[in-house]
Amino acid sequence: MASDTESSGLFARLKKTRASLSGGLAGLFGGNRVHFDDAVYDDLEDQLLMADLGVEASTAIVSALRERVRTTQIDSPESLKEALVDELSVILTTAERPLAVPSGDIRPLVILMVGVNGVGKTTTAAKLAAHFQKSGHSVLLGACDTFRAAAIEQLQSWGESLGIGVIAQTHGADAAAVAHDALSAAKSRGTDVLIIDSAGRQHVNADLMAQLGKIRRVLSKSDAAAPHKTLLVVDAGTGQNALSQAAAFEKEVGLTGICVTKLDGTARGGVVVALAKQFPVAIPFVGVGEGIADLRPFQARDFARALVGSPGAE
Repeated sequence: MASDTESSGLFARLKKTRASLSGGLAGLFGGNRVHFDDAVYDDLEDQLLMADLGVEASTAIVSALRERVRTTQIDSPESLKEALVDELSVILTTAERPLAVPSGDIRPLVILMVGVNGVGKTTTAAKLAAHFQKSGHSVLLGACDTFRAAAIEQLQSWGESLGIGVIAQTHGADAAAVAHDALSAAKSRGTDVLIIDSAGRQHVNADLMAQLGKIRRVLSKSDAAAPHKTLLVVDAGTGQNALSQAAAFEKEVGLTGICVTKLDGTARGGVVVALAKQFPVAIPFVGVGEGIADLRPFQARDFARALVGSPGAE
């Protein structure tokens, strides 16, 4: 369970999505009474769609609320919000699986970060490194975004500020070779976690996507189970386009988790619900700001309350 401070911070950071969704919900009903008819359900589904929950999740939630209204008492906007939080939590809880370093012989835990350009992947890799470091684990970073010189420099700058080593080569080097060197270094140093930052690539570019497959193959030659985790980073502001990105990367490299970033700057935070509904992978973290501590472990019910603005969320 998240701390009170973390929950409050999440509530504040999701204000754009909440303002959009709550404003729409408030407009469905007159006064303090709720009268449900087909028009209200249709309008409610429209509000969920506009918050980027997607068709599948929005339809499922409205169907569940219809059944709740039939069997229980929902007679005020606040009771509707609580019911909505419950139904959102049902969907979101399927993705609430923390990313932890397993005990035993898996050393290092190899995490491959993937995603399109501009989603905050390199920054998320550094924030994830800081998270594991704070938990008492040794961490090493692999700068495998060799297509963009600034990405190497950015990761090295993060590594210096955090006191975390970065394995890198020059701009234009073979990314798979860098990944191999990073894994070799992590093994020789007895490092707990190796985080590999890959180049941002458009999910519709087959050649670039295939390069990720090469990184995975090279890693697996050194450790048959590596990478142990493959995390897709998506920008919440892209809305439903995040779903097509997830589908493409899942097909090409297989995903174990999705990190959703930049939730503080968009009214489209409902896309987290759409992702949880459509993809059977974890959402271990969400990004709610630029600070190093703004990569938060995902808590389903806290997130649902912050989206809806129900009592107890602040």
